[in-house]
Amino acid sequence: MPTTTFTNLPAAKRSRVTAALLTEFSAHSLADAQVARIIKTAGIARGAFYKYFADLTDAYQFLFHTALADIHAGFGPVDAGQFQAQRYYDAVAAFVEHVTNSQQYYQLIQRHYAENESLVPPLPVSVDLSAVDWAAMTLSHAAIKEVMQQPNRPSSYLETSPAGVKLISKSGGMTNVFST
Repeated sequence: MPTTTFTNLPAAKRSRVTAALLTEFSAHSLADAQVARIIKTAGIARGAFYKYFADLTDAYQFLFHTALADIHAGFGPVDAGQFQAQRYYDAVAAFVEHVTNSQQYYQLIQRHYAENESLVPPLPVSVDLSAVDWAAMTLSHAAIKEVMQQPNRPSSYLETSPAGVKLISKSGGMTNVFST
């Protein structure tokens, strides 16, 4: 994650650096990204980049978390103990719609699932989730990944997702889902 030097930058400069990261990581995989292109686009010195981020992976993780926070902004938290299958489906559909209609994040998210996901540590999952919520969240993220990897077939994954989430909710929990 970025250093306090980065977080204390004036908003305009922080936005310029973030936009340069988005440009780079939308056009190039993490493995092919270059600090040289980022600093040229951002109009900063190489030393400044390393004052802001430990390395390219750190910069990528910051950008990806920023993008996810922006995309998830309207979803709100899961209410503990009140599983609602429709809420998961609505969140997946809204996420897919937001990302696919977003000139800002579409390429970044698509490239993440196609090339970068295995290069960064997974995002932590809340330990406060019930088993049913965890299973629904995992299924929801799998559906999003499939849509992003095969954008010509989004409806097939969005049609399968609610059936899976409803199955999970009817099962009464993980034990019943995996038992024969």
